[in-house]
Amino acid sequence: MASPIVVGVDGSPTARKAAEVARDLAVKLGSPLHVFTAYVKDSVTPMKVGTEEWVASTADDAQETAERVVRNVVGDGDAVAASGQGAPADALIAYAEEIGAQLIVVGNQRMRGVSRVLGSVANSVSHNATCDVYIANTYAD
Repeated sequence: MASPIVVGVDGSPTARKAAEVARDLAVKLGSPLHVFTAYVKDSVTPMKVGTEEWVASTADDAQETAERVVRNVVGDGDAVAASGQGAPADALIAYAEEIGAQLIVVGNQRMRGVSRVLGSVANSVSHNATCDVYIANTYAD
């Protein structure tokens, strides 16, 4: 079996495009796909509506984001939804190393103009990952 491909998502339309590219690559290479969302800090907020009580958590929200991308982009294909704590690039790289990924797919959001000077997840991942990195063009229609 081929090594996994990991795609970083955050719920944005550009991340969805990156997930579509990762899905297509995973199918072509026969690799398992992991959809990963990072959260910086797990904050927990108790909520109550009427007699209903529950807890909202950024960790739960991140996991739900990854699961939603799996449902909406991957569909019936095999994919793992995962989330982890940390700065997005660092958490994505750590997860890829943990599962022995052959490739990380990220979108090119914030890679143009003044934003590229300030940095981006794609830039950080491409400079620090220990595996191959594919930067998907998410600006194209």
